Amino acid sequence: MAKVTIDGIEVEVADGTTILNAARQIGGDVVPPAMCYYSSLKETGGKCRVCLVKVTQGSAKDPRPMPKLVASCRTPVMDGMVVQNISSAEVLEARKGVVEFLLLNHPLDCPICDQAGECDLQNLAYEHGAAKTRYEEERRTFEKIDIGDKIKLHMTRCILCYRCTFVADQLTNNRVHGVLNRGDASEISTYIEKAVDNDFSGNMIDVCPVGALTDKTFRFKSRVWFTKPLDAHRDCPTCSGKVVLWTKGEEVLRVSARKDQYGEVKEFICNECRYDHKNMKDWVVEGPRHIERNSVISQNHYEKIDLQKLKLEVDRQLTFQKGKQLPQSNTSQA
Repeated sequence: MAKVTIDGIEVEVADGTTILNAARQIGGDVVPPAMCYYSSLKETGGKCRVCLVKVTQGSAKDPRPMPKLVASCRTPVMDGMVVQNISSAEVLEARKGVVEFLLLNHPLDCPICDQAGECDLQNLAYEHGAAKTRYEEERRTFEKIDIGDKIKLHMTRCILCYRCTFVADQLTNNRVHGVLNRGDASEISTYIEKAVDNDFSGNMIDVCPVGALTDKTFRFKSRVWFTKPLDAHRDCPTCSGKVVLWTKGEEVLRVSARKDQYGEVKEFICNECRYDHKNMKDWVVEGPRHIERNSVISQNHYEKIDLQKLKLEVDRQLTFQKGKQLPQSNTSQA
């Protein structure tokens, strides 16, 4: 076990844990954002650089600071390590620069993008982005293509996080898409225009942090904040069958996998559940999906509040603002 201090909060984690996952055990504002890292996929991380943090003390044995900012998703903790995230002006300035870099080619077409309202880059740009861009060159553009009968690829929006290639590699044995070309000509595409048609291809849509991969059966049907998300399940021989139904009245507009508070899918679902069962009668509805209060999807969605958990979370936030050590808690999302 190793003890690490992140923004003045000490936590004990297993050896080999990354700084990002150590921060996730604390929860709240000290957790760095992540666009390419995905805890359930091997070898992810280290590409988008938005999770940069400052290590002011390497370890108890070697207290020297690390000379440069490091990617928290790839850097393991050391016993006695001291890390700064939101408490470092240098980190926040670097993160602002990374967001500006990600937006060099990414079009600001949020009003017509199906990912609007549940886009990691949209949230990141709101929290760390600049009001103007210094980029004056022509942006790269690509034609929209179908990489399967159910998936539309907007390569112009892609930030090359590689999540879709990792999920295809690790869930199937016949990946036919990947990164072609190099430098500013790099793009996600299929080899010799093959179609992506494996049983779990729809999960590429769920892991994409931007609107580059979209569900053709849901495109332009509704904004997510006009829908009512429901947790539901069915007996499926291929996957867990645990999904989220995005509904309007009795109509199921979209079926997606369930994501945690960090936007990651823990149980991937098959295409049969995703595309072939859009009838409420096919599912056992568990109840309304919990939506974070800061999400635009939460408008007009009400649920009971556990006042005791809410009080504990308020106390945690007040203590954090005073710079004191916080006890561990699992109520950061109360």
